[in-house]
Amino acid sequence: MKRTIIISLFVFTILKVSFAQESGYGAGIMLGEPSGLNGKYWLDNSQAVDLGVAAGLLGDGAGFSIHADYLYHVNDLVKWKYKTPFYYGFGLRMRFPSDNKMNFGVRGTVGLLMYLKEYPMDIFLEVAPSFRLLPTTGLDIDIAIGSRYFFKI
Repeated sequence: MKRTIIISLFVFTILKVSFAQESGYGAGIMLGEPSGLNGKYWLDNSQAVDLGVAAGLLGDGAGFSIHADYLYHVNDLVKWKYKTPFYYGFGLRMRFPSDNKMNFGVRGTVGLLMYLKEYPMDIFLEVAPSFRLLPTTGLDIDIAIGSRYFFKI
């Protein structure tokens, strides 16, 4: 019995959940172009970094995709019963299309979050124009909707 209590306390300490989605880290999914896994780490209450590992499905960039963004959040831009910060930022994107020609570029990101009061989760919608730099130049648009579950370290 004593061992069960100690193990339960240890597991609870490791999996401590934060109901404030403006701290800690979150992990979840994004659907759209590209679709895959998404993570976010808060640096403070208005700045964060996010990472996406996904699969692009359309156009020249169809294939494995990785992106990372530095994000700034503006709270109270939209006022209603849910907290819905607007965010914007910049980052890098790499795609590995099926023709084995890696694409590298920069991206600008704008989006809107909605925090769920009852759960340590957010829902997001973002649009990210990506400027392909290598091997050729071009413009791509990434659009995704997703959700993340937040943990606290």
